[in-house]
Amino acid sequence: MSWAAVIALCGAAYALKMAGALAASRAPEGDGVSARLDVVVVPVIAGLIAVQTLGEGRDVVLDPRVPALLVAGALVWHRAPLLVVVLAAGATAALLRAAGL
Repeated sequence: MSWAAVIALCGAAYALKMAGALAASRAPEGDGVSARLDVVVVPVIAGLIAVQTLGEGRDVVLDPRVPALLVAGALVWHRAPLLVVVLAAGATAALLRAAGL
């Protein structure tokens, strides 16, 4: 891949983020758009997390990422700070991989 392609993709990603931020700032407050977006965001993020954790091509893979995700979920449920959640989940996956699981 050429540097021009990488720079073009970075520029496109930045432009999409900027367009989203501008569109969100112009949305009227009173029509419930933000309430509908809040309802959609959580399932989309949950689906992305599930696909990235369990998916490997067309197969479902159960590896150390699954217990790490469970640890992260439990810590989020108990309202732990984000840094603690990330470090604990990473340590869980690292220890299980070091143990050969």
